[in-house]
Amino acid sequence: MLGDLIGETRNKDTGRRVLDAGDGHVVVEVSFESKGNYYGTPVTGFGTYESELRPDGTLHGEGQGVDMTADGQTVTWRGIAVGHFTEGGGTSWRGSLFFSTASPQLDRLTHLVGLFEYEVAPDGTSAGKYYEWK
Repeated sequence: MLGDLIGETRNKDTGRRVLDAGDGHVVVEVSFESKGNYYGTPVTGFGTYESELRPDGTLHGEGQGVDMTADGQTVTWRGIAVGHFTEGGGTSWRGSLFFSTASPQLDRLTHLVGLFEYEVAPDGTSAGKYYEWK
């Protein structure tokens, strides 16, 4: 069940690259920059994920990234998700996140599994909401 809101981010793709394309099998790598917050603490960061088009038309994605507070504390994350294409050419994702940090301010993240909703517009802008899994 969804628990407390961890935070939200607004993101912008900075690069896309096709890693594999053959016989209907497509894997795309997307890099992005983000701004947002975890538990009210502002962070900026960047990450990369790979999305694979599956035979049934759904997407499988895995990614990783790093976020930083204004005073240089870092949070790293790894995620895995399922997604689908939306009307107009965007994508919609649901998945899980695992965090790691030495930041006393954000240590709570290391001890939980995050669940997320992530919406990507055709122009490469996106928004994510992150929740604790209770």
